[in-house]
Amino acid sequence: MAPGVPADVFTAGGKVSTLNAGYSKGAYVTFLAGNGDYVKGVVGLAKGLRKVKSAYPLVVAMLPDVPEEHREILKSQGCIIREIEPIYPPENQIQFAMAYYVINYSKLRIWNFEEYSKMVYLDADIQVYDNIDHLMDAPDGYFYAVMDCFCEKTWSHTPQYSVGYCQQCPDKVTWPAEMGSPPPLYFNAGMFVFEPSRLTYESLLHTLRITPPTAFAEQDFLNMFFQHMYKPIPLVYNLVLAMLWRHPENVELDQVKVVHYCAAGSKPWRYTGKEANMEREDIKMLVAKWWDIYNDKSLDFKAEDSVPEGEGFSRPSIMASMPEPAISYIPAPSAA
Repeated sequence: MAPGVPADVFTAGGKVSTLNAGYSKGAYVTFLAGNGDYVKGVVGLAKGLRKVKSAYPLVVAMLPDVPEEHREILKSQGCIIREIEPIYPPENQIQFAMAYYVINYSKLRIWNFEEYSKMVYLDADIQVYDNIDHLMDAPDGYFYAVMDCFCEKTWSHTPQYSVGYCQQCPDKVTWPAEMGSPPPLYFNAGMFVFEPSRLTYESLLHTLRITPPTAFAEQDFLNMFFQHMYKPIPLVYNLVLAMLWRHPENVELDQVKVVHYCAAGSKPWRYTGKEANMEREDIKMLVAKWWDIYNDKSLDFKAEDSVPEGEGFSRPSIMASMPEPAISYIPAPSAA
């Protein structure tokens, strides 16, 4: 169990114990900070969710430093604005993989959005290309996310990278026996399905205070905290672009529902095509696909688009469409 996590947060079966039973509302949620250009990503995401006819609203958890102009833009796109206070990690000399990661701990505030019983978190550099509302029907008590890839240089601090091992293809380079058991599963925190709960929220903040920061900031922390409740879901729900050149055998691009533009140079609103791998035709296609949605005036919010919160469609069980992952290690952080 995660260090410092009160035992009553978890049930005997490894599920999250929540305090919001009885609520049935779902929502998508993203995070925004500062006055930069990520507001364009949120606008694109709001329009993308409308294009796939999602039945759920998009909540934007934003820090106080987001300018009023950006807030008005997002309100005009039908977003629900929830201002949150920043959360900082304990003081530590850790060098984060990216300097801006330090503010990402503020994402933990979304566990306090108890007016929703289930939420799907999406980073602002994500676009949804197929309806994923059925994720709201995933069995309660678990944390769902897509396994990450360890092949890019940003993972050079990990034992996985040092031996060429990746959980996306565990048989390609096997884990050396002399290094003990293979590392447990590790998810990408740019997209995940969770249940807001004050009990979980307070435990997250308590655990953060006693947990030294690591290179991948809140992603490492969430992997540690939810290690016993994590259930992998197919990569179609969070295609990290590096998968296109690192593990093409695992990608069926025409089946992908969610694209995560997190590779260096891949942000559609900044795209130049000059960075490594950005000249690829599949990348160009995905960037153009994002712009098609962003520029589509017919997808701008209209009053009739509003869906009463809590009302959704009848959808088939998510588990029926989810094959069991080939790997079955007990999840735990590997980059810490």
